[in-house]
Amino acid sequence: MAKRCQLTGKKANNAISISFSHKCHKRLQHVNLQSKRIWWAEGKRYVTLRLSTKAIKTLSKKGLSTFAREAGIDLSKF
Repeated sequence: MAKRCQLTGKKANNAISISFSHKCHKRLQHVNLQSKRIWWAEGKRYVTLRLSTKAIKTLSKKGLSTFAREAGIDLSKF
């Protein structure tokens, strides 16, 4: 499974590590993903999603159904 948030679509960011001698090394800044089991009221069941921590905070504000509708995701497949 890809390291990507299922609701927001966030993924790894390209970055550069610079040492004291100014040698540059490419690396990735990964998203902070959490597996979350959330109650889906319309489907009357739990849905397990891999979400970023930012998406979890937004989810508590908007609600699962509206957030999934904005992202264009069909929750019945999860």
